[in-house]
Amino acid sequence: MLLHGTDALKQAASAGQALAGFVAYNLETVQGITAAAEATGRPVLIQAGASPFKHAGRHALMRLAWDAADRSTARLGVHLDHSRDLDEITACLEAGYTSVMVDGSHLPFAANIALTRETVRRARDHGAWVEAELGALPGDEDVSTDAIAQSAAMTDPAQAAEFAAATGVDALAVSVGNVHGFTKDPVRLDLDRLAAIHQVVPVPLVLHGASGLPVAQLHGALARGVAKVNVNAELRRAYLEAVRDHLPRALPGSDVVSLWSAGRDAVTAAAVEVISRLSPPVQ
Repeated sequence: MLLHGTDALKQAASAGQALAGFVAYNLETVQGITAAAEATGRPVLIQAGASPFKHAGRHALMRLAWDAADRSTARLGVHLDHSRDLDEITACLEAGYTSVMVDGSHLPFAANIALTRETVRRARDHGAWVEAELGALPGDEDVSTDAIAQSAAMTDPAQAAEFAAATGVDALAVSVGNVHGFTKDPVRLDLDRLAAIHQVVPVPLVLHGASGLPVAQLHGALARGVAKVNVNAELRRAYLEAVRDHLPRALPGSDVVSLWSAGRDAVTAAAVEVISRLSPPVQ
């Protein structure tokens, strides 16, 4: 069933938990994410967004994600991730997306506010909520690298407070040392900065680039206002490793169905494992 509104996000924030936002690229990843939500009973966001559209096509992937969420017994939101295009955002809202992320982090501060404010206005007309980003994350959304992540502009707490007040945004993605994709060296979050942002920003915070993040760091973020966590690289790697391992058995009979199924099941297993980490440890 479609997960409308921000109640699940707010409930996660008040419980020190987080919603998982999983990036989907094709039928198998959409199905794998959906199965993980059904297996765990936890609300999940299928992030069928701007970057995966380049592979699957916008209309095709929009319909796949929306239909899977609508037909599932699980609570699934359909989320547009990292969009810089108001026309694309509007198309997804009209298609029934339950939330969108407008990424104006590359823009000057005032321009980011203007873009986000307009996105919020359009989203309200469709009953959807809005995530925005302030600060810059190193790394690539779709391809991991072994290179040591370069420093990027971290989110300033005072600017974050001003941004949230000026835009009316429902959730704010922040840069506190997090990195898109896997990296050679362990990522260390600036938890003090995150705590300072949480103190002055009244909306739930979002952590992008959580693949491979040490559990202690992740739980530290949950305790400091992060209520949505994006994961992509862990699912990509699980899919590819399963396909690699299964390929010798599939090749003799050209059994593409079993190959795709192996990848899908690996995505489900990886997503279930991530979801299990998005709750505070039992004391």
